[in-house]
Amino acid sequence: MKSFLSSLLLLLIAGCAQQPQIDTRFVSANQNSRVQYIVLHYTSTDFLHSLALLTHGDVSAHYLIDEDPPTIYRLVDENRRAWHAGESEWQGRTWLNASSIGIELVNRGYEDMADGRVWYPFAEAQIDALIGLLKDLVKRHQLPLGSIIGHLDIAPQRKVDPGPLFPWKRLGEAGLIPWPDAGEVARKQVLLAAELPNVLWFQHQLAIQGYAVEQNGTLDQATRNVLAAFQMKYRPARYDGEPDAQTAALLLVLNTRK
Repeated sequence: MKSFLSSLLLLLIAGCAQQPQIDTRFVSANQNSRVQYIVLHYTSTDFLHSLALLTHGDVSAHYLIDEDPPTIYRLVDENRRAWHAGESEWQGRTWLNASSIGIELVNRGYEDMADGRVWYPFAEAQIDALIGLLKDLVKRHQLPLGSIIGHLDIAPQRKVDPGPLFPWKRLGEAGLIPWPDAGEVARKQVLLAAELPNVLWFQHQLAIQGYAVEQNGTLDQATRNVLAAFQMKYRPARYDGEPDAQTAALLLVLNTRK
């Protein structure tokens, strides 16, 4: 027994000796957070099912926010990668799991009924909790304005969350995302209605926003999906994917600010 303990002690000492000695006195000024974006989602189901999916399913997120009470759960450390974005692109960057924080909001999303699609609203207290979390994340990771986006922004060909009832305007009022001035939009809309820009112009403006959209001058289904994603965010009353004067004005005002 004594011989066994002596051997074990020698192994432990050898293991410790193999650990590299790292001097951490000097720190480079040339660095920032690995986080470039915060991506917002809804879960499409209730809390218990959401929790099961995000902790033991094939997907994950850094944070889950329940509806009632509006509790914030941290499921993945911010320094680790969560599997929430999938195939995605924004501002030319792809596969955003590696460079983003994913936040899931417990919300049923939508149901397709006989008379059309019905969307489920978000609880006000849940959005209050989200805004508090976002302000903290933006401050700690020193994120610039425009870093908070939706799943529909980064994957408009396959995703619609957080949907048209998500209150993006509240995030704008909180200073978390760019939000267009209504008066400026109205003035530009009158001018643009007289001569609506062509499809290539819309594709170019959407690309400036950050969307992945082919610059082919054709109003194909992929372009319509991107237009609908933008409209769902900034004009949720109508997101038909049609290039109209109001959509053009929204794009122009936002991109001028950029």
